[in-house]
Amino acid sequence: MYRLIKPIFFQFDPEKVHYFVVKRLKWFHEHFPLGQTILRSSFDVKIKGLEREVFGIKFKNPVGLAAGFDKNGEYIEALSDIGFGFIEVGTVTPLPQPGNDKPRMFRLEEDKALINRMGFNNKGVDTLAERLRVLKSKNTEIVIGGNIGKNKNTPNEDAVSDYIKCFDRLHEVVDYFVVNVSSPNTPGLRALQEKEPLMDLLHTLEQRNQQNPVKRPILLKIAPDLTNEQLDDIVEIVLETGIAGVIATNTTINREGLHSEFKDEAGGLSGKPLTERSTEVIRYLSQKSNKAFPIIGVGGIHSPQDAKEKIEAGASLVQLYTGFIYEGPGLIKQICKALIK
Repeated sequence: MYRLIKPIFFQFDPEKVHYFVVKRLKWFHEHFPLGQTILRSSFDVKIKGLEREVFGIKFKNPVGLAAGFDKNGEYIEALSDIGFGFIEVGTVTPLPQPGNDKPRMFRLEEDKALINRMGFNNKGVDTLAERLRVLKSKNTEIVIGGNIGKNKNTPNEDAVSDYIKCFDRLHEVVDYFVVNVSSPNTPGLRALQEKEPLMDLLHTLEQRNQQNPVKRPILLKIAPDLTNEQLDDIVEIVLETGIAGVIATNTTINREGLHSEFKDEAGGLSGKPLTERSTEVIRYLSQKSNKAFPIIGVGGIHSPQDAKEKIEAGASLVQLYTGFIYEGPGLIKQICKALIK
């Protein structure tokens, strides 16, 4: 069915189509008679043996939705119905912000890729926290990650305070945190990946975490463009700060080997061109650290084989975004069945 509909969707602006589809998915879940039942019977995956326990959290299956797809946590229940084992919301910032000027998302169909320069467009952490509070009060089974960042106008020297605000506000309503310092679409953000500022940021958040009666796993999301020396620093930082793990990887600024019309647009590239590099980063971190911490693998997963390669490289869980858009919701179940085999 999705193969028939996708060519129609791909005739229109990617961002407009995104909101058109998710709003109708939510309506179908909430208002269509037996909508939830139909979605779950068609897509949801409940296969014995798929469950995972990673950084102290139980996941019904290892296939999650990456951050950026549902920044404001508006479609979590409907997305969970189609099979995702966990949903990561955000990136969220302390204050609402509109993001960068449109157009800011581009399909590279020949390359099975996307370029986005969204710029952390979101409604702010207070709105997200309240929405998640309501959701958690009626459904505690959905595993939700909170991806946190800084506002565009916050200088890097004050960035820690932005991350603290998001951390404190979401602590009671998410199951784990992701510190995003690797998006290429907020000016200067990637400078926070340097060893000294990153160590300070993660130390501060983990110390705050330890002061809470309930501890939330904190993960670091890294760029695929880091050198091996920088990845060595990441391993050292994760081990020294005591955070729970790493998400590898975010989008890339590399444009090598692209063929599509929009290949020179500014922003982060995701999708099939990232498959090999993200797997390389996972393997390097896993081997260098001697599997000392869990890794969530994301980047260019368009098939069950792509997901299996990331898990074989050292990932405990995987996440979809661009592959989900190109291949459709059936990809989740395909991956889960392949992993069972």
